[in-house]
Amino acid sequence: MPTEAVLPRSAAPAQPTVQRRNIDRLLGYWPLLLICVAFAIPTIVRLAEDSWTLEIGAHGPIVLATGLWLLSRCDWSGEGAPGNSRLIDVGAWIAVIGALAVYVFGRAYDFLALEAAGLYAAFLGVLVLTAGLRTVWRNAFPLLYLAFLIPPPGWVIDAVTAPLQHFISYSSTELLRWFDYPVQRSGVAIEVAQYRLLVEQACSGMNSIVGLTAVTLFYIYLLHGSSWRYAVLLIALILPIAVFVNFLRVITLILVTYHYGDAVAQGVFHNTAGVALFAVALALMFLIDAGLRKVLGERLQ
Repeated sequence: MPTEAVLPRSAAPAQPTVQRRNIDRLLGYWPLLLICVAFAIPTIVRLAEDSWTLEIGAHGPIVLATGLWLLSRCDWSGEGAPGNSRLIDVGAWIAVIGALAVYVFGRAYDFLALEAAGLYAAFLGVLVLTAGLRTVWRNAFPLLYLAFLIPPPGWVIDAVTAPLQHFISYSSTELLRWFDYPVQRSGVAIEVAQYRLLVEQACSGMNSIVGLTAVTLFYIYLLHGSSWRYAVLLIALILPIAVFVNFLRVITLILVTYHYGDAVAQGVFHNTAGVALFAVALALMFLIDAGLRKVLGERLQ
């Protein structure tokens, strides 16, 4: 007689993975998902054309790709979390409607920052309505990380970069004077020999601060073993590292301009120096992290 395989009593069906549960939940909301994608695609295209092509927004594609990857690893099923109260649901609906109004205003009047911020806020509101506030709070980091896709308004960039421009131009000219270079400064304008340079926003440190903050936060999140105090310490180091690296960039551009001419310094070398020094900034952050973890050891936890 044919025999049937008998499973042990203790055997249980395999539980679906987090990714499988997320896919099942998305399929359950497929009409809402299509609406969200229809709103998001035009804004992402505008970000790619108007923000990601600039140094201040060069981190955008990286943040989008890694942010979506982080979201896929989170559990959005809401298992074990109570549902929203009526007050939270009403508040979420008000937030979604207000965010969509901001989105429409920003798109109609060509304010990319408002358009992206409105879309982002509406996305958070929809998540609260569908997954629950506790689930959203539990997965807060990937959502906060995606906020780096919102381009900073121009007035914020101007306010932050102005003191950095003056500091970097002053410190770079003073250093080169020690080595008898014919360099003079007037505000953020630097004169070296017959050439005149401007310490523009790309060299002021703002682009490095935004990009470094995003990448460092991603790096810290993947470290799981670091305490929040250690994370704050690493984040506090972003500003001095960004300023130092951009100081090196300005020094390099001045020296290249003096020795090889303005055409070389402001050509391909200008953009290449920015990418290379951003990599140097990341390397410094990783080296500092490795040194701190070696020195502090268990006190980091």
